[in-house]
Amino acid sequence: MGGLIRGGRDLRVDLARGMALWFIFVDHVPGNVLGRLTIRNVLLCDATEVFVLLAGYAAGIAYGRQMEREGWLRAGTRVAGRCFTLYVAHIFLFVVFTAQVGYSATTLDASAYLDEMHLDPFGDAPYLALLKALLLSYQPAFLNILPLYIVVLGLFALALPLLRRPGLMLGASVLLYAVARLSDLNLPSWTGGGWFFNPFAWQLLFAVGAVLGGGAREGGGLRWRPWIGAACGLVLVLSFAATLVVYLRRDLIGLLPLPVATVVDAVDKSALHPFRLLSILALAYLVAHAVPRGAAWLGGAVARPFVLIGQQGLPVFCAGIFLSFLGRLALEWREGWAMQLGVNAAGLGALVGIAAVVAWSNAKPPKPALPPAAALDTP
Repeated sequence: MGGLIRGGRDLRVDLARGMALWFIFVDHVPGNVLGRLTIRNVLLCDATEVFVLLAGYAAGIAYGRQMEREGWLRAGTRVAGRCFTLYVAHIFLFVVFTAQVGYSATTLDASAYLDEMHLDPFGDAPYLALLKALLLSYQPAFLNILPLYIVVLGLFALALPLLRRPGLMLGASVLLYAVARLSDLNLPSWTGGGWFFNPFAWQLLFAVGAVLGGGAREGGGLRWRPWIGAACGLVLVLSFAATLVVYLRRDLIGLLPLPVATVVDAVDKSALHPFRLLSILALAYLVAHAVPRGAAWLGGAVARPFVLIGQQGLPVFCAGIFLSFLGRLALEWREGWAMQLGVNAAGLGALVGIAAVVAWSNAKPPKPALPPAAALDTP
Protein backbone atom coordinates (compact mmCIF):
# COMPACT_ATOMS: atom_id res chain seq x y z
CA MET A 1 0.00 0.00 0.00
CA GLY A 2 2.89 2.34 0.73
CA GLY A 3 3.92 2.30 -2.94
CA LEU A 4 0.48 3.59 -3.96
CA ILE A 5 0.69 6.74 -1.82
CA ARG A 6 1.88 9.80 -3.70
CA GLY A 7 4.88 11.50 -2.19
CA GLY A 8 5.73 15.17 -1.88
CA ARG A 9 2.43 15.96 -0.16
CA ASP A 10 1.36 17.03 3.31
CA LEU A 11 0.18 13.67 4.62
CA ARG A 12 -1.68 15.40 7.45
CA VAL A 13 -4.11 16.82 4.90
CA ASP A 14 -4.56 13.45 3.19
CA LEU A 15 -5.10 11.74 6.54
CA ALA A 16 -7.70 14.29 7.65
CA ARG A 17 -9.53 14.04 4.32
CA GLY A 18 -9.46 10.25 4.53
CA MET A 19 -10.90 10.32 8.04
CA ALA A 20 -13.62 12.73 6.86
CA LEU A 21 -14.57 10.41 4.00
CA TRP A 22 -14.71 7.49 6.42
CA PHE A 23 -16.91 9.53 8.78
CA ILE A 24 -19.25 10.39 5.90
CA PHE A 25 -19.76 6.68 5.26
CA VAL A 26 -20.27 5.92 8.95
CA ASP A 27 -22.65 8.82 9.58
CA HIS A 28 -24.79 7.91 6.56
CA VAL A 29 -25.57 4.44 7.93
CA PRO A 30 -28.58 4.77 10.30
CA GLY A 31 -28.20 2.67 13.40
CA ASN A 32 -24.43 2.46 13.07
CA VAL A 33 -23.03 2.40 16.60
CA LEU A 34 -19.69 3.71 15.35
CA GLY A 35 -21.54 6.86 14.27
CA ARG A 36 -21.72 7.87 17.92
CA LEU A 37 -17.96 8.36 17.94
CA THR A 38 -17.54 10.64 14.93
CA ILE A 39 -16.71 14.32 15.15
CA ARG A 40 -20.33 15.49 14.86
CA ASN A 41 -21.05 14.09 18.33
CA VAL A 42 -18.24 16.06 19.91
CA LEU A 43 -18.13 19.47 18.20
CA LEU A 44 -20.34 21.86 16.25
CA CYS A 45 -18.81 20.66 12.99
CA ASP A 46 -18.61 17.41 11.11
CA ALA A 47 -16.99 15.75 8.12
CA THR A 48 -18.55 18.27 5.73
CA GLU A 49 -16.65 21.17 7.26
CA VAL A 50 -13.43 19.14 7.18
CA PHE A 51 -14.04 18.22 3.55
CA VAL A 52 -14.70 21.80 2.39
CA LEU A 53 -11.83 23.35 4.35
CA LEU A 54 -9.32 20.84 3.00
CA ALA A 55 -10.72 21.19 -0.53
CA GLY A 56 -10.00 24.91 -0.34
CA TYR A 57 -6.54 24.26 1.09
CA ALA A 58 -5.65 21.89 -1.75
CA ALA A 59 -7.07 24.29 -4.34
CA GLY A 60 -5.03 27.17 -2.94
CA ILE A 61 -1.83 25.16 -3.31
CA ALA A 62 -2.44 23.50 -6.69
CA TYR A 63 -4.20 26.22 -8.64
CA GLY A 64 -2.30 29.03 -6.97
CA ARG A 65 0.95 27.45 -8.11
CA GLN A 66 -0.38 27.03 -11.65
CA MET A 67 -1.60 30.62 -11.76
CA GLU A 68 1.87 31.84 -10.83
CA ARG A 69 3.38 29.77 -13.65
CA GLU A 70 0.80 30.11 -16.42
CA GLY A 71 -1.53 32.95 -15.49
CA TRP A 72 -5.12 33.31 -14.38
CA LEU A 73 -6.75 32.16 -17.62
CA ARG A 74 -4.99 28.79 -17.74
CA ALA A 75 -5.46 28.16 -14.04
CA GLY A 76 -9.11 29.22 -14.21
CA THR A 77 -9.62 26.84 -17.13
CA ARG A 78 -8.19 24.00 -15.06
CA VAL A 79 -10.58 24.85 -12.23
CA ALA A 80 -13.49 24.85 -14.69
CA GLY A 81 -12.38 21.45 -15.94
CA ARG A 82 -12.39 20.16 -12.39
CA CYS A 83 -15.89 21.53 -11.92
CA PHE A 84 -17.02 19.58 -14.99
CA THR A 85 -15.43 16.39 -13.63
CA LEU A 86 -17.28 16.86 -10.36
CA TYR A 87 -20.53 17.52 -12.23
CA VAL A 88 -20.21 14.29 -14.24
CA ALA A 89 -19.42 12.38 -11.05
CA HIS A 90 -22.47 13.88 -9.33
CA ILE A 91 -24.84 12.95 -12.17
CA PHE A 92 -23.45 9.43 -12.30
CA LEU A 93 -23.86 9.11 -8.54
CA PHE A 94 -27.40 10.50 -8.76
CA VAL A 95 -28.40 7.84 -11.31
CA VAL A 96 -26.79 4.98 -9.40
CA PHE A 97 -28.10 6.07 -6.00
CA THR A 98 -31.63 6.65 -7.31
CA ALA A 99 -31.66 3.21 -8.93
CA GLN A 100 -30.28 1.64 -5.75
CA VAL A 101 -32.82 3.21 -3.40
CA GLY A 102 -35.72 2.80 -5.84
CA TYR A 103 -34.99 -0.87 -6.43
CA SER A 104 -34.63 -1.50 -2.69
CA ALA A 105 -37.89 0.30 -1.94
CA THR A 106 -39.73 -1.76 -4.56
CA THR A 107 -38.17 -5.12 -3.73
CA LEU A 108 -38.48 -4.78 0.04
CA ASP A 109 -41.83 -2.97 -0.09
CA ALA A 110 -40.31 -0.09 1.87
CA SER A 111 -41.62 3.13 0.39
CA ALA A 112 -40.23 4.95 3.43
CA TYR A 113 -36.82 4.83 1.75
CA LEU A 114 -38.07 7.15 -0.99
CA ASP A 115 -39.41 9.64 1.52
CA GLU A 116 -36.32 9.62 3.72
CA MET A 117 -33.98 10.08 0.77
CA HIS A 118 -36.21 12.77 -0.77
CA LEU A 119 -36.78 10.65 -3.86
CA ASP A 120 -40.58 10.93 -3.86
CA PRO A 121 -40.49 13.75 -6.45
CA PHE A 122 -38.57 11.46 -8.78
CA GLY A 123 -41.32 8.87 -8.56
CA ASP A 124 -44.06 11.47 -9.13
CA ALA A 125 -42.44 13.29 -12.06
CA PRO A 126 -39.34 11.36 -13.22
CA TYR A 127 -38.63 13.36 -16.40
CA LEU A 128 -38.88 16.73 -14.68
CA ALA A 129 -36.89 15.43 -11.71
CA LEU A 130 -34.12 14.27 -14.02
CA LEU A 131 -34.00 17.68 -15.69
CA LYS A 132 -33.87 19.44 -12.32
CA ALA A 133 -31.13 17.08 -11.20
CA LEU A 134 -29.10 18.00 -14.27
CA LEU A 135 -29.59 21.67 -13.32
CA LEU A 136 -28.52 20.84 -9.72
CA SER A 137 -31.76 22.26 -8.34
CA TYR A 138 -32.94 18.80 -7.25
CA GLN A 139 -30.69 17.19 -4.65
CA PRO A 140 -31.86 14.06 -2.83
CA ALA A 141 -30.48 13.30 0.61
CA PHE A 142 -26.72 12.57 0.69
CA LEU A 143 -26.33 14.10 -2.79
CA ASN A 144 -25.86 17.73 -1.81
CA ILE A 145 -22.13 17.86 -1.07
CA LEU A 146 -20.78 17.64 -4.63
CA PRO A 147 -23.11 20.43 -5.92
CA LEU A 148 -21.82 22.62 -3.09
CA TYR A 149 -18.24 21.79 -4.06
CA ILE A 150 -18.94 22.58 -7.73
CA VAL A 151 -20.32 26.04 -6.99
CA VAL A 152 -17.67 27.11 -4.45
CA LEU A 153 -14.96 25.89 -6.81
CA GLY A 154 -16.55 27.94 -9.61
CA LEU A 155 -16.53 31.02 -7.37
CA PHE A 156 -12.91 30.30 -6.57
CA ALA A 157 -12.06 30.30 -10.29
CA LEU A 158 -13.31 33.89 -10.50
CA ALA A 159 -11.47 34.91 -7.34
CA LEU A 160 -8.13 33.27 -8.20
CA PRO A 161 -6.24 36.55 -8.75
CA LEU A 162 -7.15 37.56 -5.21
CA LEU A 163 -4.90 34.80 -3.86
CA ARG A 164 -2.10 37.33 -4.31
CA ARG A 165 -4.00 39.63 -1.92
CA PRO A 166 -5.37 37.26 0.74
CA GLY A 167 -6.75 40.06 2.89
CA LEU A 168 -8.92 41.31 0.03
CA MET A 169 -10.01 37.76 -0.82
CA LEU A 170 -11.09 37.05 2.74
CA GLY A 171 -12.79 40.43 3.00
CA ALA A 172 -14.90 39.81 -0.10
CA SER A 173 -15.67 36.28 1.10
CA VAL A 174 -16.79 37.49 4.53
CA LEU A 175 -19.01 40.10 2.89
CA LEU A 176 -20.71 37.48 0.71
CA TYR A 177 -21.09 35.22 3.75
CA ALA A 178 -22.75 38.00 5.74
CA VAL A 179 -25.13 38.85 2.89
CA ALA A 180 -26.07 35.18 2.52
CA ARG A 181 -26.85 34.79 6.21
CA LEU A 182 -28.61 38.11 6.73
CA SER A 183 -30.68 38.12 3.54
CA ASP A 184 -31.13 34.35 3.03
CA LEU A 185 -29.36 34.59 -0.32
CA ASN A 186 -29.24 31.07 -1.73
CA LEU A 187 -29.65 29.09 -4.93
CA PRO A 188 -33.20 27.87 -5.60
CA SER A 189 -34.23 24.29 -4.96
CA TRP A 190 -36.91 22.51 -7.00
CA THR A 191 -38.47 20.99 -3.89
CA GLY A 192 -38.78 24.36 -2.18
CA GLY A 193 -36.55 26.74 -0.28
CA GLY A 194 -32.90 26.82 -1.21
CA TRP A 195 -29.98 24.44 -1.32
CA PHE A 196 -29.40 22.53 1.90
CA PHE A 197 -25.76 23.65 1.82
CA ASN A 198 -25.93 27.33 0.94
CA PRO A 199 -22.87 27.82 -1.32
CA PHE A 200 -22.78 31.57 -0.72
CA ALA A 201 -22.21 30.90 2.97
CA TRP A 202 -19.97 27.85 2.70
CA GLN A 203 -17.65 29.58 0.24
CA LEU A 204 -16.10 31.38 3.23
CA LEU A 205 -14.74 28.14 4.66
CA PHE A 206 -13.39 27.20 1.24
CA ALA A 207 -11.80 30.65 0.87
CA VAL A 208 -10.12 30.38 4.28
CA GLY A 209 -8.69 27.03 3.22
CA ALA A 210 -7.49 28.49 -0.09
CA VAL A 211 -5.73 31.38 1.66
CA LEU A 212 -4.07 28.97 4.08
CA GLY A 213 -3.03 26.80 1.15
CA GLY A 214 -1.61 29.82 -0.65
CA GLY A 215 0.37 30.73 2.45
CA ALA A 216 1.69 27.18 2.81
CA ARG A 217 2.68 27.17 -0.88
CA GLU A 218 4.82 30.25 -0.30
CA GLY A 219 6.46 28.75 2.76
CA GLY A 220 4.39 30.69 5.25
CA GLY A 221 1.39 29.81 7.34
CA LEU A 222 -0.07 30.63 10.71
CA ARG A 223 2.59 30.45 13.38
CA TRP A 224 1.89 29.08 16.82
CA ARG A 225 0.78 31.71 19.29
CA PRO A 226 -0.07 30.58 22.83
CA TRP A 227 -2.94 33.03 23.12
CA ILE A 228 -4.44 31.83 19.84
CA GLY A 229 -4.08 28.24 21.01
CA ALA A 230 -5.80 29.07 24.30
CA ALA A 231 -8.63 30.83 22.44
CA CYS A 232 -9.05 27.82 20.15
CA GLY A 233 -9.17 25.52 23.15
CA LEU A 234 -11.91 27.66 24.70
CA VAL A 235 -13.85 27.61 21.43
CA LEU A 236 -13.72 23.81 21.35
CA VAL A 237 -14.88 23.53 24.97
CA LEU A 238 -17.85 25.78 24.25
CA SER A 239 -18.48 23.90 21.01
CA PHE A 240 -18.61 20.60 22.89
CA ALA A 241 -21.03 22.07 25.43
CA ALA A 242 -23.28 23.44 22.69
CA THR A 243 -23.21 20.10 20.85
CA LEU A 244 -24.27 18.34 24.02
CA VAL A 245 -27.22 20.70 24.45
CA VAL A 246 -28.33 21.02 20.81
CA TYR A 247 -27.93 17.47 19.51
CA LEU A 248 -27.53 15.05 22.42
CA ARG A 249 -29.36 16.42 25.47
CA ARG A 250 -32.09 18.80 24.37
CA ASP A 251 -33.58 18.68 27.85
CA LEU A 252 -30.61 20.68 29.15
CA ILE A 253 -31.45 23.73 27.06
CA GLY A 254 -34.11 24.72 29.58
CA LEU A 255 -31.37 25.20 32.20
CA LEU A 256 -29.70 27.93 30.17
CA PRO A 257 -30.56 31.64 30.41
CA LEU A 258 -33.07 32.54 27.72
CA PRO A 259 -30.70 34.72 25.61
CA VAL A 260 -28.04 32.00 25.66
CA ALA A 261 -30.57 29.26 24.89
CA THR A 262 -31.91 31.29 21.96
CA VAL A 263 -28.44 31.68 20.44
CA VAL A 264 -27.48 28.05 20.97
CA ASP A 265 -30.76 26.77 19.56
CA ALA A 266 -30.28 28.86 16.41
CA VAL A 267 -27.07 27.08 15.36
CA ASP A 268 -27.67 25.85 11.81
CA LYS A 269 -25.66 23.83 9.34
CA SER A 270 -27.26 24.94 6.08
CA ALA A 271 -25.80 28.44 6.12
CA LEU A 272 -22.70 27.53 8.15
CA HIS A 273 -23.46 29.18 11.48
CA PRO A 274 -20.52 31.21 12.83
CA PHE A 275 -20.17 28.80 15.77
CA ARG A 276 -19.67 25.91 13.34
CA LEU A 277 -17.16 27.98 11.37
CA LEU A 278 -15.19 28.83 14.51
CA SER A 279 -15.26 25.21 15.66
CA ILE A 280 -13.65 23.79 12.53
CA LEU A 281 -11.09 26.60 12.31
CA ALA A 282 -10.10 26.17 15.97
CA LEU A 283 -9.80 22.41 15.51
CA ALA A 284 -7.70 22.85 12.36
CA TYR A 285 -5.34 25.31 14.08
CA LEU A 286 -4.70 23.04 17.05
CA VAL A 287 -4.30 19.85 15.00
CA ALA A 288 -1.98 21.53 12.47
CA HIS A 289 0.36 22.61 15.26
CA ALA A 290 0.03 19.45 17.36
CA VAL A 291 0.97 17.11 14.50
CA PRO A 292 4.30 17.89 12.77
CA ARG A 293 4.24 17.66 9.00
CA GLY A 294 6.93 15.01 8.97
CA ALA A 295 5.58 12.89 11.83
CA ALA A 296 6.74 9.30 11.29
CA TRP A 297 3.41 7.75 12.28
CA LEU A 298 1.72 9.40 9.28
CA GLY A 299 3.36 6.76 7.13
CA GLY A 300 2.62 3.93 9.56
CA ALA A 301 0.27 1.00 9.16
CA VAL A 302 -2.62 2.64 11.02
CA ALA A 303 -2.58 5.96 9.16
CA ARG A 304 -1.68 4.60 5.72
CA PRO A 305 -5.17 3.34 4.70
CA PHE A 306 -6.75 6.70 5.54
CA VAL A 307 -3.98 8.61 3.77
CA LEU A 308 -4.61 6.50 0.67
CA ILE A 309 -8.35 7.16 0.90
CA GLY A 310 -7.71 10.88 1.28
CA GLN A 311 -5.57 10.98 -1.85
CA GLN A 312 -8.39 9.48 -3.95
CA GLY A 313 -11.22 11.59 -2.56
CA LEU A 314 -13.72 11.75 -5.43
CA PRO A 315 -14.09 8.04 -6.28
CA VAL A 316 -14.03 7.13 -2.59
CA PHE A 317 -16.74 9.67 -1.77
CA CYS A 318 -19.02 8.39 -4.55
CA ALA A 319 -18.46 4.78 -3.53
CA GLY A 320 -19.07 5.66 0.11
CA ILE A 321 -22.55 7.01 -0.62
CA PHE A 322 -23.49 3.79 -2.44
CA LEU A 323 -21.94 1.57 0.24
CA SER A 324 -23.60 3.44 3.11
CA PHE A 325 -27.06 2.49 1.85
CA LEU A 326 -25.95 -1.14 1.53
CA GLY A 327 -24.75 -0.91 5.12
CA ARG A 328 -28.16 0.37 6.17
CA LEU A 329 -29.88 -2.57 4.48
CA ALA A 330 -27.52 -4.98 6.21
CA LEU A 331 -28.18 -3.53 9.68
CA GLU A 332 -31.92 -3.58 9.08
CA TRP A 333 -31.72 -7.20 7.94
CA ARG A 334 -29.87 -8.38 11.04
CA GLU A 335 -28.99 -6.59 14.27
CA GLY A 336 -26.18 -7.37 16.64
CA TRP A 337 -22.51 -6.65 17.16
CA ALA A 338 -21.38 -9.13 14.53
CA MET A 339 -23.28 -7.26 11.82
CA GLN A 340 -22.10 -3.90 13.18
CA LEU A 341 -18.52 -5.08 12.98
CA GLY A 342 -19.04 -6.60 9.55
CA VAL A 343 -20.63 -3.49 8.05
CA ASN A 344 -17.92 -1.15 9.30
CA ALA A 345 -15.02 -3.47 8.51
CA ALA A 346 -16.36 -4.29 5.04
CA GLY A 347 -17.12 -0.62 4.37
CA LEU A 348 -13.64 0.52 5.33
CA GLY A 349 -12.06 -2.34 3.42
CA ALA A 350 -14.07 -1.49 0.30
CA LEU A 351 -13.10 2.19 0.48
CA VAL A 352 -9.43 1.32 0.89
CA GLY A 353 -9.66 -1.20 -1.95
CA ILE A 354 -11.27 1.33 -4.29
CA ALA A 355 -8.64 3.93 -3.41
CA ALA A 356 -5.88 1.38 -4.04
CA VAL A 357 -7.26 0.39 -7.44
CA VAL A 358 -7.62 4.01 -8.54
CA ALA A 359 -4.12 4.88 -7.29
CA TRP A 360 -2.66 1.85 -9.08
CA SER A 361 -4.43 2.67 -12.34
CA ASN A 362 -3.25 6.28 -12.23
CA ALA A 363 0.35 5.44 -11.35
CA LYS A 364 2.90 5.98 -14.09
CA PRO A 365 4.70 2.78 -15.05
CA PRO A 366 8.47 2.84 -14.51
CA LYS A 367 10.52 3.66 -17.54
CA PRO A 368 12.37 0.67 -19.00
CA ALA A 369 16.09 0.67 -18.42
CA LEU A 370 18.15 1.61 -21.47
CA PRO A 371 20.67 -0.98 -22.65
CA PRO A 372 24.33 -0.20 -22.02
CA ALA A 373 26.18 1.64 -24.74
CA ALA A 374 28.37 -1.39 -25.46
CA ALA A 375 25.36 -3.48 -26.29
CA LEU A 376 24.22 -0.91 -28.84
CA ASP A 377 27.49 -1.25 -30.73
CA THR A 378 27.24 -5.03 -30.97
CA PRO A 379 26.39 -6.19 -34.57
